[in-house]
Order: sequence, then C-alpha cells, then structure tokens
Amino acid sequence: MKKIILTFALISILIPNIMAQQKIVQTAGRQQLGEFAPEFAHLNDDILFGEVWSRNDLLSLRDRSLVTVTCLISQGLTDSSLTYHLQEAKKNGITRTEISEAITHIAFYAGWPKAWAAFRLAKDVWNDDVKGDDAKAEFQRQMIFPIGEPNTAYAKYFIGNSYLAQVSDKQVPFANVTFEPGCRNNWHIHKAEKGGGQMLVGVAGRGWYQEEGKPAVEILPGTVIHIPANVKHWHGAAKDSWFAHLAFGVPGEETDNVWLEPVSDEEYGKL
Repeated sequence: MKKIILTFALISILIPNIMAQQKIVQTAGRQQLGEFAPEFAHLNDDILFGEVWSRNDLLSLRDRSLVTVTCLISQGLTDSSLTYHLQEAKKNGITRTEISEAITHIAFYAGWPKAWAAFRLAKDVWNDDVKGDDAKAEFQRQMIFPIGEPNTAYAKYFIGNSYLAQVSDKQVPFANVTFEPGCRNNWHIHKAEKGGGQMLVGVAGRGWYQEEGKPAVEILPGTVIHIPANVKHWHGAAKDSWFAHLAFGVPGEETDNVWLEPVSDEEYGKL
C-alpha cells in the first residue's frame, strides 16, 4: 500500500514537470529567414516559441495568446503577425465571444481605431465558426460580436424579430442587439433623476435612430449615438438591411426604462 501511495505521489510531482517540458514546434523562422538570418530564425523558433511559449506550468497557451494579442494590438500592429496570433488564439481555445470582449476591453486602453483594425482581422479568423447559408448566418459573418438568442424578454416592445447577446456584464456592461430588416423597438425613454441615458455604437448593417420631434439619423458601422436621459426615442433596422448595435447603459440615479407606443408603419415608411 505504501508503495502505491509513493507511486501516486511521484506521478503528481512529475506531471507538472512533464507539461512544462512540452515544446511548441515552430519552423517559420527557418523557412522564411533561415539562410538570410539564421541566428534570428534560431531565436524565433527555438527560444521564443520553443522555450518562452512552452513554459506551460505558469501560463497556459490560451493565456499567452491573450497577452500576445493584446501587446500587438496596443502597438497598432495589425499585419500578418496579428493574424497569425489570432489564429493561434483560436486554436488555443479562445472563443468568438471571448476575443470580442478582449478586443473591446483593449480599445479603452490602446485606442478605438486600433480595436477596429483588429476586429477586421478577428472577424475573418472566427468566421468559420458560423454555419449556414441563410441571411442570418451571412449577417453574422459581417461582425465579430455574436447575434445571440431571440430577444424574447422584450419581444412585446419590438415590431419584428430581434436578438440579444450580452457581451460583457463587468466594468462597463453592454450588449449586442441585432434587428432583422424592418425590425424596430417602440418609442421609449431612459428616465433618470441624475446621469443615465444610453449610448449606441453601430456594428454592422444599416439602421435608424430618432428622437421625438427630430429627423431620424442613419446608423452605420462605427456611428456613435449618445441618448440623453428623459428623451423619447426609438432605434432599429432599415427596411432592407439587417442591423446590429452595441447598447451601453449610462449609470445614473433613479433610473427606469419606460416603454411607450410602437413606431407606426406610416412613420417608419417615410424613412
């Protein structure tokens, strides 16, 4: 019995060391620069990937991918090196939703334009995850954020079908809202005694935002809409286009979302 216990103890000690000794096999340096810069190729293949990336006892490959992608985006490097590391991040288990949240978080520290450039590459890398050839699947391929599930909880406040994906519920909570063509929400007001309101960021497709008594404003990818508290408004898709926007709730005091009447077909048809 003591021998068995000792054997398991030895196995428990040795397993982490075995994992730490596993090395990534990288040959890109030698293939591309082997003759021109053999020492650089050696450092790239054997040291950077063969040793630094292979220290799995402290950080997993998934963690190292996140760190590397963050560093490259922060430097504004959106060339083939970022594409490669996004592909590796996907192989290392980072999901479409997770990379979307990661790049969104990076945007607030490294800069919005850098995040947009990174999203264009990430969207292509994760596009293979989207199956199907219908209009919904095709629209999903246009954006990195997930369409999510049918927005059943708020369906009674929408004309047409919408979908909701909670992208983040930490630090700055926000969701991706997707509208089928012709879908729009009712007139509504984000009430607040202090602060409050909402911010929309166009993600894909084409949509509309309108405040009561003002002309409708077109929303395209990258359009930012600031909605003050206590202002009656609505937003939704154009008649001939799927549409998605990020929705950020602005913190405030005594906040309440008040849903009102639908946007009539006559009003909507004029757009």
